[in-house]
Amino acid sequence: MGRCAFMIMGAGLLLVSGFTSTGAQAEMVWSTFSLSYLRGDHYQVGDDSRRVLTVEHASKHTWGDNFFFLDNLSSDDGTVKNYFELAPRLSLTYVTNKQMSVGIIKDLLIASTWESGDGFNNYLYGLGMALAVPGFRYFNINLYQVDNDLWDDDEQMTLTWGLPFTLAGANFLFDGFLDYSTASDSNAREMNFTSQVKWDLGPLIGATAPFYVGMEYAYWNNKFGIDGVNERNPCLLVKWHF
Repeated sequence: MGRCAFMIMGAGLLLVSGFTSTGAQAEMVWSTFSLSYLRGDHYQVGDDSRRVLTVEHASKHTWGDNFFFLDNLSSDDGTVKNYFELAPRLSLTYVTNKQMSVGIIKDLLIASTWESGDGFNNYLYGLGMALAVPGFRYFNINLYQVDNDLWDDDEQMTLTWGLPFTLAGANFLFDGFLDYSTASDSNAREMNFTSQVKWDLGPLIGATAPFYVGMEYAYWNNKFGIDGVNERNPCLLVKWHF
C-alpha cells in the first residue's frame, strides 16, 4: 500500500508539473545546486572515520518544491557506500487553486520521500507544511507514514530550516533537519538532529554564489533504530553552490 501511494503521488507530480488546475504552465521559482565535503571521526555503525561527498539540488516551483541529495561515504577501512533521498512535495494551493495559508502556515503540501541505500528502499508519504517564521529563509514540517524495506513500518516527523544571520559584517547560515521516528517491534524510537553553521566566503573570493566553510554536528539517538547506539559527531564542512 505504501509503495503504491508513493508511485501514485509521483505520477501526480509529473502530471501537475506541466499544468495547473486552470491549465496554466507551471514555472520554476528558484533552484540551487551544490557540492559539499564532510570529514568526521565519530560515526557510529561501521568505521568511525569517514569522508562524505554530497551532491545536492533543491528547487521551488509553482506546483510545490523538490529536494534531492546523494551521499558518497568513504570510510578509512576502505568501505564505500552511497545513499540518496528524493523528496518532492505537491502544493495543495496549486492543486485546488485556493489559498491554503492561515496564520504562519504559508501552504499545505502532499509530502513524499524516497530513501535508498545499498540494498534497501524506504518510501515516506504524508502531509507537509511550509511555515513563515520571522527571520528564517524557510521552515518546513512534514508528517509521514513510512513504508520501510528492512524493518517494520513506522511514523516520522521531519523539520527543516534555514536561518541566515550576519556577524561582524560576514554572512552566515544556520540550517539543518530533525527527524523523529516512532518505535516498532523491530526498531527503537529514533531522533536525528543534524545542523550546520557555515560562513559564506563567496564575497571575499568574488563568487556570485555562496561558498561555505563551517561545521556540521549530528546528534543522533538510537541511530538506524538500534537501541543504545547514539552518535555525537562534529564534522568539518566545505560547501560550494553554483
